[in-house]
Amino acid sequence: SRPQIACLSLLLLSPAHALRATHAGLGARQQRAALRMQASVPEGERVAVVLLAGGSGSRMKADRPKQFLELRGKPVLEWSIELLLGVQQLTTLVLVIAEEFRAMDFVAAASERDSRLVFADPGKERQDSVSNGLNAVPAECTLVAVHDAARPLVSLDAVHTCLADGATHGAAVLAVPMKATVKEGADGFVTQTLDRSKLWEIQTPQVVRPQLLRDGFAKVREEGWVVTDDVSIVEQMGAPVKLTLGEYTNLKLTTP
Repeated sequence: SRPQIACLSLLLLSPAHALRATHAGLGARQQRAALRMQASVPEGERVAVVLLAGGSGSRMKADRPKQFLELRGKPVLEWSIELLLGVQQLTTLVLVIAEEFRAMDFVAAASERDSRLVFADPGKERQDSVSNGLNAVPAECTLVAVHDAARPLVSLDAVHTCLADGATHGAAVLAVPMKATVKEGADGFVTQTLDRSKLWEIQTPQVVRPQLLRDGFAKVREEGWVVTDDVSIVEQMGAPVKLTLGEYTNLKLTTP
């Protein structure tokens, strides 16, 4: 369909061009906010990024996990690795990926080029993969950002803004105001329409002080919680999470 072709065309642009193309369709408020995102990670912070690339991508219905699909001549994961190695104050990039994929040419080459790239094993659930990645984060790191490899169009400006907010507030997450009307339902019927002005679509990266996240995972194991994103753990502990205005171009590859 034409909408699918338009979306694919956007994905086939470089991240910078995709960002400019989408900004042309944003409202003036979103454009101004995006242009302001020139934040720097505060000096003295030591950043680790946990890059999740262990998913099977079953909903994509492709012949390989979605992080290995080609995007403008390179695997999706390669775009994410290259971008995140450019994060300010980065000391460690933990790539959570099955051992069988670590010998892929672009993964092995990145590991050989940059000693900051290390590996961790994926877990059964997302929270298990994040926990494994967190275990590989050096003790001296003061901020950890968790990012999905299936979001290759995130910009460095957005990442740096989220890191800066995380440094100030202890936890932050990229998010964009919800555009769609959202309704609650039960037994096949609408029960209520939610106030869209209060709803945010959550993206990654999600940034947390490492010790806060470690304490959260200890609580998850103790209480048997199941969480689908990282800042949910922080919320459960009663700590604040800053909503960092992101970009609508930070798309997640999920379905064909």
